[in-house]
Amino acid sequence: MAGVSACIKYSMFTFNFLFWLCGILILALAIWVRVSNDSQAIFGSEDVGSSSYVAVDILIAVGAIIMILGFLGCCGAIKKSRCMLLLFFIGLLLILLLQVATGILGAVFKSKSDRIVNETLYENTKLLSATGESEKQFQEAIIVFQEEFKCCGLVNGAADWGNNFQHYPELCACLDKQRPCQSYNGKQVYKETCISFIKDFLAKNLIIVIGISFGLAVIEILGLVFSMVLYCQIGNR
Repeated sequence: MAGVSACIKYSMFTFNFLFWLCGILILALAIWVRVSNDSQAIFGSEDVGSSSYVAVDILIAVGAIIMILGFLGCCGAIKKSRCMLLLFFIGLLLILLLQVATGILGAVFKSKSDRIVNETLYENTKLLSATGESEKQFQEAIIVFQEEFKCCGLVNGAADWGNNFQHYPELCACLDKQRPCQSYNGKQVYKETCISFIKDFLAKNLIIVIGISFGLAVIEILGLVFSMVLYCQIGNR
């Protein structure tokens, strides 16, 4: 083919526009997880916060990179720039390979990651009974989580709060009588602990991330095909 196919060119532009939108979606989702009250409730302590947010920070970087690649692909298709198309192809291929490697590692080390989450949550239980200023931020975040999911404590219920239970008048107050309640220090509190709700929260967000990754992989493969076809057509023009 001596000329550049208009169909390929505009298909390339369309798919890269979708790719650019996916970058925005990943960036927005990662930022939301970074600042949401729920995630702060789970990883809000200074002891674990920095390490727990590493994955979210990586997602923010990936989202920004995908937006840049989408822009390169769109401009390369419209301007018929082989340089932009080649940069787009190389960058997209590296991201796709990284996604595949991450997925394989995630599947291999799933049991280990579950164990790390459990250990982190059990370790954070002692922060609820602490009295330091740094622990108060974590305690306030857990209070918000308790009110939203109608649970109490992380592992052992209201007992996790120790002497701090008396410092918060409405702590774990069982206001929803449809949920199981129990008596603790003369107050009716929620019987269910928050650890199962936190695990569900993490699992739901993981499903969202996996779904986005699969959808993104399809767009990436199509982008690779269209960019290389367009690149070759421009070279043969």
